[in-house]
Amino acid sequence: MLDVFLTEEQKKFRSEVQEFAKWVPRQLILDMDADKVKFPVEFVSEAGKRNLLGIRFPRKYGGRNLKWVDEILYIGEINKIGIPFACLCSVTSIVGEGINVFGTEVQKEKYLKPLIDGTKWAGEALTEPRGGSDFFGATTVARKKGNMYYLTGQKRFVVGSEGADFFLVFAVTNPGAGRDSISAFIVERDFGVEVRHVYGLMGSRGAGTGRLVFRDVPVPEENLLGKEADGSKIFYKLMVPERLLSGGAGGSRAILEIAARYANKRQAFGQTIRNFEGVSFKIADCVTKIDAVSALAYAVAKTIDDGIGTPGYQRRLVSEVKRLSTQTHWEVVNDAMQILGGIGYTNVFPVERALREARLAMIWTGSSEIMNLIIQHEYYKEILARGVEGRDIEGDVDLTDEQLAEEKIYQPEPIPTTS
Repeated sequence: MLDVFLTEEQKKFRSEVQEFAKWVPRQLILDMDADKVKFPVEFVSEAGKRNLLGIRFPRKYGGRNLKWVDEILYIGEINKIGIPFACLCSVTSIVGEGINVFGTEVQKEKYLKPLIDGTKWAGEALTEPRGGSDFFGATTVARKKGNMYYLTGQKRFVVGSEGADFFLVFAVTNPGAGRDSISAFIVERDFGVEVRHVYGLMGSRGAGTGRLVFRDVPVPEENLLGKEADGSKIFYKLMVPERLLSGGAGGSRAILEIAARYANKRQAFGQTIRNFEGVSFKIADCVTKIDAVSALAYAVAKTIDDGIGTPGYQRRLVSEVKRLSTQTHWEVVNDAMQILGGIGYTNVFPVERALREARLAMIWTGSSEIMNLIIQHEYYKEILARGVEGRDIEGDVDLTDEQLAEEKIYQPEPIPTTS
């Protein structure tokens, strides 16, 4: 449904991404899902060769200087071949965002350029075993001695633990300073990073997701990203690509089409099952939700491209996209499996694989519950700060009767105490 918004250049770009998605070997998809692949080097390398990594970044570093609306378009096409592939492409956008915005020229030349051309790979080390959603409760510490920092701690669920050449690591440099306690570092694997465990995941396999251990890992001070205590600023900046690109609108649409084509062929009780309301209404509900997600994602991407609103306003909108798109993807894949019936629960169709992948999307990069916290918090800030705009419809009732006016009670009266 986004075609009405797209320029001819964007349509041409989409075709380019579609050609890349067609190139991805079927056997690679199957081997990744079967946990036969630790990290898909060939996928990353080919994406780099086709100039399809880091598309928003400046041309001087190998990017294409495109916009968020282009990246939404791009990630939607990649999502069709599976969430692991979209995740791998997103990591370049996420880590690259930090280096592009906060990095020195030397850091951009050394790390951003090869990341975009696919000759080096990066991992984002945020989550800790005892941290989960509590990013600011990090316990990984970076202590400075001379011109070196020494990192000690652990990070969990790092995509590309197997395969990454360097990691963007968040660590405490000023304990007790709250949100000003954390700094970000570019840590090369060869500095001494240990990959302790690569997880056996329910879905989204083959991207080398694992646990990292740092034991006094020496990091030169020139690998500090930004300044000390810039960790929170960098974190919030990374959450835009992290969450905006987590949605599965493209993947949802691809899975729904499988179910719709099946319903148009499969016969039961003397007719195709698309003629039964139990099936056709599911299709209608799903396509409506997918179109709604697509429109919201496009609008939010355009909002960020144009710099509209406060950071809090943008943070709310990005959280809405993440919350709605991941929930919608889960619902669509579930409905698709229901339409296919028993055969949908087998590996005859890719729906069961999509179902396993979809479950993760509501947890990672900020769970749905965390998104709800952000959405309501920023919404309350907005409406309470601006007051009522336009007509105050709360007044469109008849409160001339004193008894009715008294019904507006906002807090209980104190209970009288007896001496």
